[in-house]
Amino acid sequence: MTFQSLPYDPRPLTATEARLEAIYAAAKLGLKGDSLALAAGMTPVEYRKLCQMDPIAEYAEQKGRADGEMAMAAVLNDAAMQGDAKAALEVLKYAHKWSAPQSIQLQVDQKISITAALEEAQRRMLDITADCAAELENYPYANNPVFT
Repeated sequence: MTFQSLPYDPRPLTATEARLEAIYAAAKLGLKGDSLALAAGMTPVEYRKLCQMDPIAEYAEQKGRADGEMAMAAVLNDAAMQGDAKAALEVLKYAHKWSAPQSIQLQVDQKISITAALEEAQRRMLDITADCAAELENYPYANNPVFT
């Protein structure tokens, strides 16, 4: 097996107009990170280095994101103004931080008497004791001295 070397020619990293336009277009579509770099025709490492070397590359990304968000906001706003209730809800949620109430308020006016609860528990205990005594009387070996 022979190893064949791949030619490597490092590309110069400069913020050319074409490169900035590619970054802007990818960011406007909502791409981020490595996907943005690859869509702009660079490797992720090249893109990070370019952003460190020339802040205009990062500005192109921010401007693309802002313009993409503005375009989508305009679409949603137009739909909401034309009567689309779902679009109107999304505008309220996103732009105005509105949320529908998630809780239901329930008011119960009932008083609990502790003495009445204790009396009820006492009555139940007496009923259970009487039932157990009746069952023991009907047990066939109840009068046998071995079991008493």
